[in-house]
Amino acid sequence: MWVNIMNRRKISIIGAGPGGLSAAMILSYRGYDVTVFEKEADPGGRNRAFHLGPYTFNFGPTFFMLPDVLKEIFFLSGKKFENYLDLIRIEPMYNLAFANTEIQHFCDQQMMQHEIETKFPDNKNAFKNFLSKEKVRFERMYPCLKKSYSSIFSMVSMPLIRALPQLSIFKSLFQVLNHYFNGEQLIISFTFQSKYLGMSPWKCPGAFGIIPYIEHKYGIDYLRGGLGTISVAMSEVAAENGAKFRLLTPVHKVVVKNGTAQGVELDNGEFVPSDAVVLNADFGFAMKTLFAPGVIKKWNPENLLKKTYSCSTFMLYLGLDTQYKEHHHTILFADDYRNEMGSIEKNEKLNEDFSVYLNNASIVDSTLAPPGHSALYVLVPVSNLKSSMQWTKEECVAFRNKIINRIKLRTSMKDIDQHIKAEFIISPRDWEQNHNLFIGATFNLGHTLNQMLYFRPHNRFEEVNRLYLCGGGTHPGSGLPTIFESGRISSDLISKDLPLKK
Repeated sequence: MWVNIMNRRKISIIGAGPGGLSAAMILSYRGYDVTVFEKEADPGGRNRAFHLGPYTFNFGPTFFMLPDVLKEIFFLSGKKFENYLDLIRIEPMYNLAFANTEIQHFCDQQMMQHEIETKFPDNKNAFKNFLSKEKVRFERMYPCLKKSYSSIFSMVSMPLIRALPQLSIFKSLFQVLNHYFNGEQLIISFTFQSKYLGMSPWKCPGAFGIIPYIEHKYGIDYLRGGLGTISVAMSEVAAENGAKFRLLTPVHKVVVKNGTAQGVELDNGEFVPSDAVVLNADFGFAMKTLFAPGVIKKWNPENLLKKTYSCSTFMLYLGLDTQYKEHHHTILFADDYRNEMGSIEKNEKLNEDFSVYLNNASIVDSTLAPPGHSALYVLVPVSNLKSSMQWTKEECVAFRNKIINRIKLRTSMKDIDQHIKAEFIISPRDWEQNHNLFIGATFNLGHTLNQMLYFRPHNRFEEVNRLYLCGGGTHPGSGLPTIFESGRISSDLISKDLPLKK
């Protein structure tokens, strides 16, 4: 795209997470003068890789849904996804281990039907009914997630009006899936995806029945080298399109004058004037720390604490000198999963009965560890920092030991403690202090109905002119596909508000 260089608009992007990278790719291709400021040495935010000696891990996401969303971002940036990234289909998608049974979920619908009929014989037509009815919900709701909701009048748009009957406003996700399936364990196996939103299936809005539908309709994927390769590819495309990256360059604040963003001030005191600023930092952290006192009113720190937030996560990254045959994704459910989720939502102290998510990606990706070794990713959902848990070093070590014992008890990894050669822990306190997540809420603002669409922070930020938001804390919400969409939505708003002259 040819643009008169004298008319290029300067765009500063704070944070090289997936949303910021999406915006950088698109805006630089359209001819904007884009600079991305990132405090870390590598782009990607929590979707970046890190290394423990010879072992490679991802901080956050471990699998990939709806790749067509990212393919569209590449297309809008003048590039082809397939020239940069190598998808690997995961089948079975995951193994769900309860105290007395295991359920495997497959993308292959015949295999999934057989799994249900074998282990839950009174659910003969349940899966077909689920796919048929949730297809309608997905087709009605998905267009709504691609729109901006900067005005209350956007809530009366035709796509949203058509989707309203599919929102299941008075039902939880568990209640929606209970309509299809008999047996609590089977229902939980289709509702655990609410953890992607940091919520309990008994509290998560029923509209999110589209998530298990998406998985079973379109499958889930992995990328060779880990999901951090997505961020590497996106930053390459943005740079090829002319975007500049200033890594190891934290932003001190967004400079605002007369209610309009003027640019950014860096930690070193440098002022970078900008025609618009795209904010890809954690929303709560940004509202609390990146603005002068009095600039933010609606979303000030006091009001922020009144909002509903997702859970946090306790992370173990283990480099092992052996390989186990555990599935790519395994979830070890608490004996009383409902009670565990309730304790987390009430911000209570750690429950002795807890669930564990294991990602054993080395079984499909030999690049993550030396031959004969493996990189094991372990996640346990826990309360965010509204709980009284302090996460001292002693508390972290004690909980780590309980997790290792649970893995030994519930999996084939009976001798795992004898094979750990590298180890790294992230607690909720670490998420807040070292990774700038407000109250350690890993999945950001909760996805309750009163914090969605227009009621979520707007992509065209309502408190500061020429400030645009992307990331999990704004519309459409957390999760890689929706975060990519947030960057696209903000890019389109900037292109509309600040058009370039050819």
